[in-house]
Amino acid sequence: MAEQKPVPSVTVTYSQTGASTKSNELGMRAMQERAYEKRGEQYLLIKSPPASGKSRALMFIALDKLHNQGLKQAIVTVPEKSIGSSFNDEPLSEFGFWTDWTVRPKWNLCNAPGTDGSKADSVGAFLKSDDQVLVCPHATFRNAVEKFGIEAFDDRLIAVDEFHHVSANPGNKLGQHLGALIARDKVHLVAMTGSYFRGDAEDVLNPHDEAKFDTVTYTYYEQLNGYKYLKTLDIGYFFYSGPYADDILSVLDPNEKTIIHIPNVNSRESTKDKHKEVEHIIDALGEWQGADPKTGFQLVKSPDGRVLKIADLVDDAAGQQARIQSSLRDPIMKTDRDYVDIIIALGMAKEGFDWIWCEHALTVGYRASLTEIVQIIGRATRDAKGKTRARFTNLIAEPDASKEAVTEAVNDTLKAIAASLLMEQVLAPRFNFTPKTPQSGPIEGFDYGEGGYDPKKSNVGFNEESGQFQIEIKGLAEPKSKEAERICKEDLNEVITAFVQDKQALERGLFDGEHAGGETLAEELTQVRMGKIVKDKFPELDDEDQEAVRQHAVAALNLTQKAKGIAVGGDNQEKGSTALIDGVRKYAMDVRELDIDLIDRINPFGEAYAILAKTMNEESLKQVAAIISGKRVNLTPEEARDLTKRAVKFKKERGRLPSITSPDAWEKKMAEGVAFLARMKAEAADG
Repeated sequence: MAEQKPVPSVTVTYSQTGASTKSNELGMRAMQERAYEKRGEQYLLIKSPPASGKSRALMFIALDKLHNQGLKQAIVTVPEKSIGSSFNDEPLSEFGFWTDWTVRPKWNLCNAPGTDGSKADSVGAFLKSDDQVLVCPHATFRNAVEKFGIEAFDDRLIAVDEFHHVSANPGNKLGQHLGALIARDKVHLVAMTGSYFRGDAEDVLNPHDEAKFDTVTYTYYEQLNGYKYLKTLDIGYFFYSGPYADDILSVLDPNEKTIIHIPNVNSRESTKDKHKEVEHIIDALGEWQGADPKTGFQLVKSPDGRVLKIADLVDDAAGQQARIQSSLRDPIMKTDRDYVDIIIALGMAKEGFDWIWCEHALTVGYRASLTEIVQIIGRATRDAKGKTRARFTNLIAEPDASKEAVTEAVNDTLKAIAASLLMEQVLAPRFNFTPKTPQSGPIEGFDYGEGGYDPKKSNVGFNEESGQFQIEIKGLAEPKSKEAERICKEDLNEVITAFVQDKQALERGLFDGEHAGGETLAEELTQVRMGKIVKDKFPELDDEDQEAVRQHAVAALNLTQKAKGIAVGGDNQEKGSTALIDGVRKYAMDVRELDIDLIDRINPFGEAYAILAKTMNEESLKQVAAIISGKRVNLTPEEARDLTKRAVKFKKERGRLPSITSPDAWEKKMAEGVAFLARMKAEAADG
């Protein structure tokens, strides 16, 4: 394979305002202050990126609940023992708060010996004690609830860290216990997640329970825009053929502080010998010099004469593993950039692992969980002196039509693109959409660009401080119910997640759209497919609210994609810190009228295909397209019904039904839906 450098699918450049790292008079950073304002809420969900200070935000809220809101105790539960250290003692009063956070060593069960079952007895002892704070793993908390019943936790705060580990699935015990606690309504709950895809394919909470939570959202944009040092973040995928270790130096720069996550031994990319893979990577980096007796790090002399310190977390030799993990927990990790150079991991060093100097998160093989990808990217998005650029690279095996696993390879490729699209959405500023009406006017605090607000056009306003767009769209449906309003405001990324993970939408949109010489119309994706996804995801909403959610989600996805195309200017070079903002504004100005029909006529996958065409071998791209086009499906009855509904709307607007001979492809498609449904009814009548 000819050497190719990875093409980032998105490059985002931020303003370095320093706002997200500045503290107020109580010692709270911006996100913590926002969360503390909601400290009186019984149920609080904090959605905030890795490294934004969620642990400390919880400390402030918990202390207020214990001292000023009459709660007896606070129980903090975390998914992994290693994350328990995030809730160690903090002298908050030194920074301006009115008291300190203290956890008696016996009540930090993440450090205690014994099984989760035996630790449940410790939870029981804590509940009877006069002490106020306990920290324990999720498994210990689950066992304690089963042992003592939910009544034992009345009048206490339960704080769940890394909340995306919970699921509404009946098989998820933690989810069941939280549902029961909410139903009893005698506890306060604070849920925290650094992932925007809570629960991935499954809901974290059922909608009835989720509606009880007040949400604090602190976006990636606000977090990264407010950093002092980190300015640019690249997200991209890179294709390789043959064993990945042969190609890894095409994307691994030994001068960058890097975390490499090698593939799971059961995955397609794995050679099935994880130790040999690590040896191969070390060998590619230079000449092995032995291991450091103190830290356990491997020492490798690179061709330029530097000695690289490599932490091998894949080696499962008991004593060795414990020493390396202990070395990576040393406080010097935060102050000495050169303490370690590269960390190689398999299942570790993802969420809660804090290495501020990490500049490159390199992941081999597709990760089935989008949550996991967000967590891995979070390893590289810490702010650190001298670190101006960070990147995430997903190294993926190129589909090879001569191999039996070609379908699996194509699926992995599609999933990697889906993950990239979602990260673009997460990294973008927040969208607030409003219908353009004669009464529309400028909103205070928003910059409407050169020339200011134009009452004759659809306007795009931007507030840099809050990282929010205010965008007027002609013909946009507004949500009517509180729940639909909440979804449009808080959960559009959840809808977009479901859409870009939808295999049919992704396959047809990427390889059978007009940009790829195919037949799939944009409206089949934006109206029919997205419409079905919204209907399936939110069956409790009425038709009008479902349509409003659909339109908002399509607008958010398509405007990000259009802005990205303009921002990279066709040559994938970033155009300064306001590239994405300028891209959205330029697109809105270049079109005659920004209306919902126009937005529905954009294929959401067109820009992703342009990146793919630059990144993937041309022959492989053709083979993938051939595989996808061979799977063309006929209309389903459900799609025909949806098209017929849209045909009825078309008739109301135009005074006639869509014509099957129309030169407009979308009108013709609606007519086909009507004809398909008529045939079905006729066949049913004939018996």
